[in-house]
Amino acid sequence: MKRIGLLSDTHGFVHERLFSFFDKVDEIWHAGDFGSIEVADELAAFKPLKGVYGNIDGQDVRVVYPQHQRFMCEEVDVWMTHIGGYPGRYERYVKPEIFRNPPGLFISGHSHILKVIYDKKLQLLHINPGAAGYKGFHKVCTAVRFTIDKKNISDLEVWEIPRESCFPQNK
Repeated sequence: MKRIGLLSDTHGFVHERLFSFFDKVDEIWHAGDFGSIEVADELAAFKPLKGVYGNIDGQDVRVVYPQHQRFMCEEVDVWMTHIGGYPGRYERYVKPEIFRNPPGLFISGHSHILKVIYDKKLQLLHINPGAAGYKGFHKVCTAVRFTIDKKNISDLEVWEIPRESCFPQNK
């Protein structure tokens, strides 16, 4: 059994409250737009980190984190990418692979909108954790945590604080 903390779109800043939300997770997964390698390093120093780069990430992040990560967690095939779309609206470069070889869990970021959708056609769970950072149009900062036990994904919980509380001066 593994407890996962999932976030995206930090854009260079991780709120201190997020660390208490992720305190009991085994791993942190970041679905892109770290914003700086320092954010990645801070998360990796706290818990084991898997991540992908996003469209705003520079070369410093891209040399460490790939565009896509496909891996097994327990007995679940996981595919994480930053710009991947969601059920019914997958990105064009994701479509061939996702229809040919769908994962059990498809994770993307980019939209800054928290979404958890089950794709009945492909029999996969899609999670977009929204945006954990304060930069962007979103009104709340979000992240999620959940459990993977063998093939089961359960106990999904949402971390949410108003965006204005995410600004660095409001730590």
